[in-house]
Amino acid sequence: MSIHPTAIIDPSAELADDVEVSAYAVIGAGVTIDSGTWIGPHAVIEGPTTIGKENRIFQFASVGAEPQDKKYKGENTTLIIGDRNVIRESCTINRGTAQDIGYTEIGDDNWIMAYVHIAHDCVVGNSTIFANNTTLAGHVTIHDFAILGGFTLVHQFCHVGKHSFTGMGTALGKDLPPFVMATGAPGIPRGINNEGLKRHGYSSEERANLKQAYKKLYLKNLSLSDAIAELENAEDSHTKLMAEFCQRSQAGRGIIR
Repeated sequence: MSIHPTAIIDPSAELADDVEVSAYAVIGAGVTIDSGTWIGPHAVIEGPTTIGKENRIFQFASVGAEPQDKKYKGENTTLIIGDRNVIRESCTINRGTAQDIGYTEIGDDNWIMAYVHIAHDCVVGNSTIFANNTTLAGHVTIHDFAILGGFTLVHQFCHVGKHSFTGMGTALGKDLPPFVMATGAPGIPRGINNEGLKRHGYSSEERANLKQAYKKLYLKNLSLSDAIAELENAEDSHTKLMAEFCQRSQAGRGIIR
């Protein structure tokens, strides 16, 4: 274990033998950090928080602070961070609230750039990218491989689908379906994330199927219910995933249209 002499670590914190803690970092009570993780200078980690393997948390990040929710009364809520995440300078990631799931969770292999805010009760999947100053309000769910451009804002309770993409300055007040790009404030659909899908190995046939699904959802002047019905009849699994996402969204925020 490599701990700088100026770092402050609560005696109850549990750190694996090879965790590195840089100068002036503060690690509070109830924090558990697994092997291979590096904590940068002046980072503050409060508990209860569990951090997995091989993460890199850069300087001035605030990780595991109590939620910014006026209903919070000191309940024992948590933050859970998986493996191999990069959390850059001055990010703020809050614990959950007792009024919702009670935890905030970040999966594996996420790239979280500077000044990102992830609020209470958010659930972030795996292999996402959050560009600088992205902000998630409370209770947001981000699915695997989503990419959020700089200064993207996501409203409370919104879901952002798998392999979706937002441009710089996008404001999402409703759910963003999987595989769909959005820009603007409020965010509007801009087609399928074709380049991202190509980079992740989606075949030309799979991408063509998703383009057809997008046309049914957005370009044929169908009602949302009728569009979902057509997507549900598709044979490919990716279109069915889009249909399932849109169907669930109808009970919540609804999708951008």
